[in-house]
Amino acid sequence: MKKEIHPQNYRPVLFVDNSNGAEFIIASTAQTKETAKAKEDKKDYPVFRLEISSASHPFYTGNEKSLDTAGRAEKFRARQAVAKAKKGK
Repeated sequence: MKKEIHPQNYRPVLFVDNSNGAEFIIASTAQTKETAKAKEDKKDYPVFRLEISSASHPFYTGNEKSLDTAGRAEKFRARQAVAKAKKGK
């Protein structure tokens, strides 16, 4: 392996998923401004916060989140039912 090709700030970083609190310790060069103790081993690590990770993404968890709070999907289904009824006459 070649010497002196890796960045100098390559170190373990605590990645925290803001949506569900999941934590991952991964070696990284990500720039961080805060430190925190990991739940896993109680050591201090630089912290990088994520909005979403594999622990909270619907593709990986299999849980789909519905963002339809205004009833748009129900209104669409009602219009489709009316259109099918008119077409069937």
